[in-house]
Amino acid sequence: MKKQDLLQELRNIRSVAMASVDAQGNPKNRIIDVMLADENAIYFCTARGKAFYQELMMKPVIAITGMNASWQMIRLQGEVEHLTKQVMWIDKIFMENPQMKQVYPKDSRYILEAFKVAKGVLEWFDLGKEPINRECLRMEDDVQLLQDGYQIQTNCIGCNKCLSSCPQQCIKQGKPYHIVQSHCLHCGLCYELCPVHAIRKITECA
Repeated sequence: MKKQDLLQELRNIRSVAMASVDAQGNPKNRIIDVMLADENAIYFCTARGKAFYQELMMKPVIAITGMNASWQMIRLQGEVEHLTKQVMWIDKIFMENPQMKQVYPKDSRYILEAFKVAKGVLEWFDLGKEPINRECLRMEDDVQLLQDGYQIQTNCIGCNKCLSSCPQQCIKQGKPYHIVQSHCLHCGLCYELCPVHAIRKITECA
């Protein structure tokens, strides 16, 4: 999947979970609408009086998760940018989302502030396929990243325990055995069963 396809799919899902951090460092999760998307970023808004706004201004990071009707999940973890030219952006959001006029009629819309996310990591996780499929990329340059999960090291003895137990059968024989990362559930069963501790946890993605 390309970055712009994933961003557009978040827009298509529209109502997604957005997690911010409060003043005490606690996670806060809300359902927020993705109001706009282009090839580089997604855009959303919130009112200045809301705690969500204060959290974003204090610590401009966010984690976004959405799932479509085909059991395809998109996760975005990145930096939030508070936009300039707020009147222009709010008017654009209302033009593309006319239902907002019922919630914020007339000039009350200008209590809203617009934000965008253009930097971070995007992950695609398709549970609707057999085997499952996942991809991970950096937004800034659309480069595929090594994903979170597990990796088999050179001290693998080829005992076959990981291969025979893998729920998605995404482990292949070799010297050493290897995991097809795009089909891995990241469940950790292979890690727990390896008799020589040849499997390590990797954390390169979001």
